[in-house]
Amino acid sequence: MYIFKAAVVGAGAMGAEIAEVISASELPVVLKDLDDAMVAKGLKRIEGIYAERVKRGKMTPQEMRNKMDLVIPATTFDDFGDVDFVVEAVPERIEIKKAVFAELDQVCPGQTILASNTSALSISEMASATKRPDKIVGFHFFNPASVMKLVEVIPGSQTSEETAATAMEFAQSLRKIPVRVKECPGFLVNRILMAGMAELLRVQEESGASPEEIDAVLRQAAGLPVGPFLLADMLGLDVVYHVAKTLEAAYGDRFHVPESLARLVEANHLGVKTGQGFYTHTA
Repeated sequence: MYIFKAAVVGAGAMGAEIAEVISASELPVVLKDLDDAMVAKGLKRIEGIYAERVKRGKMTPQEMRNKMDLVIPATTFDDFGDVDFVVEAVPERIEIKKAVFAELDQVCPGQTILASNTSALSISEMASATKRPDKIVGFHFFNPASVMKLVEVIPGSQTSEETAATAMEFAQSLRKIPVRVKECPGFLVNRILMAGMAELLRVQEESGASPEEIDAVLRQAAGLPVGPFLLADMLGLDVVYHVAKTLEAAYGDRFHVPESLARLVEANHLGVKTGQGFYTHTA
């Protein structure tokens, strides 16, 4: 199946980055959110990514304008009548995602593949909200999607082989490296990442060491480009928390979520996007 037009539902950080990746591959992409302000914020993020490339001499101002023209802002589903592939990038709550999939099922053509950028949730459960479970697939980018090469492709229990193969091919057309993984809570990468993060949070609480100290040790000892606590701030602590809770429910105490993370999320200290998380961030 060829993809001639795509759409992204959710113009937040991940949704905007995914729309940028699609437009960079010369495909038109609808970027939809609930209101004009959210869509405008997403467009500004995309414009910033391209502007940085112009600044570095990686593209011309005209090429930037051409790419931006491929992004179609939307607050309704009016432009979804001819889309071939939709990526859902709404908050990591199964009830929200199921509601979005039910709506997409109504407004998209029957052949359209509906994909989720979920970090950890059940693809099969999302598919149950539609009448096309064979065309539902996980399509998980990593933050920042404009830079990170990996995409997890996750078939659900009823995903057809054609849908999974199309998703793999689409990821490759976006100049990404797709890896097909079985459906399970956290899939592949986040099971590894969150197991380590849960242990580091325990270490931080028990030792009294600061996130900065732990990050510095791991950068030096393991050669990490970014420490785990700073990475969590970049991902968004609300996202990290909800993924961690999903994994704790599925796998038990080895993914236990310490109170320190829960307290930060309750206080709306969500990392880079709010200016405060494990670190203090300035614009």
